[in-house]
Amino acid sequence: MKNEEFTITADLQATQFQRFLNLSIDLMFIYILVLSLGTTIILVALSANNFALSNWVTNLSAVEIAFYTAIVSFLYYYITEVYFSRTIAKLLTHTIVVNIDGTKPSKRSFFIRTCCRFIPFEAFSFFGLVPRGWHDTFSNTYVVKKRKLNKKRKHFETFTEVAET
Repeated sequence: MKNEEFTITADLQATQFQRFLNLSIDLMFIYILVLSLGTTIILVALSANNFALSNWVTNLSAVEIAFYTAIVSFLYYYITEVYFSRTIAKLLTHTIVVNIDGTKPSKRSFFIRTCCRFIPFEAFSFFGLVPRGWHDTFSNTYVVKKRKLNKKRKHFETFTEVAET
C-alpha cells in the first residue's frame, strides 16, 4: 500500500467569518497595544521628569504614528504566531496556522506571513471563493479550525497505523 501523507482539506480551513473575526479582534488588540505602550512611555517619562520625551510622544506626526503602529503590528503578529501558531484572535476563534501537512510552519513562513500583511488591501484578500489570504498563499500556510484538525489528524494516524499492520 502506498504511504499517504496528511494534507489540509477545504473542510478544515477557517471560514470567511472566522477570518473576518480574526482580523477585527487582532486589530482591536493592536490598537490597545499601541495606546498602552504610548501611555506607558509617557508615564515613565513623566515619572523620570523627562518632559522632552513626554512632549515628543504626545506630539507625534501622523507618519510617526503610522510607523510606530506598523512596528507594533509586525511584532504582535510575528511573535504570537512564531510561539503559538496563532494570535489572540485565532485563540478565541479556535483557529491555528499550519502547513499543508498540518505541522507548525517555520519562522521564515511566519516572517513572510507577517510582511505580506502590509500589502495594501491584503486584509480583504480572504473574501474570495476560498477564504485564503495573500499572506497565507505567499507563505504556503493555512488557517484551519484547530479542533477539527486535531480530530482529523488523529483519525488519519489511527487509519495509517491500522493500514500498516
